[in-house]
Amino acid sequence: MRIAIGSDHRGAQMRSKIAELLRNLGQEVIDVGSNGQQSVDYPDVAASVAGQVSRGEVERGILICGTGIGMAIVANKFPGVRAAPCHDYVTAELSRRNNDLNVLCLSGDVLGERLADRLIEIWLATEFEGGRHQRRVEKIKALEGRNGDD
Repeated sequence: MRIAIGSDHRGAQMRSKIAELLRNLGQEVIDVGSNGQQSVDYPDVAASVAGQVSRGEVERGILICGTGIGMAIVANKFPGVRAAPCHDYVTAELSRRNNDLNVLCLSGDVLGERLADRLIEIWLATEFEGGRHQRRVEKIKALEGRNGDD
């Protein structure tokens, strides 16, 4: 699977470790940075990863910032992207099983390395359940681009 990964400065250290984990799991990694501790604006990084997912250049994306929340907000602005922060095993699994989440957002400040690794493993291994959940994902897709119109 092709996975784009990016972080702001608060997630840079975690991002490089996650990229290594993904490669060890046999995934192809497109690493968009950032590198180092110099401050960067998370919307720029999130737009790069989410744009690749939206255009079908990669199957999934992983974004890391201080909380994961800002990255998710930006990523969800892109058509076809379903992004959310996950902080435990249950949200990582259900985000895939029920929501077909294609961009995982993680907290560089809150999550430890072992927990982050396990969340990624769960997220990668969990298949979308379809069924009633497919109907709901289709409704989400129908809302894209409506700009609040009824």
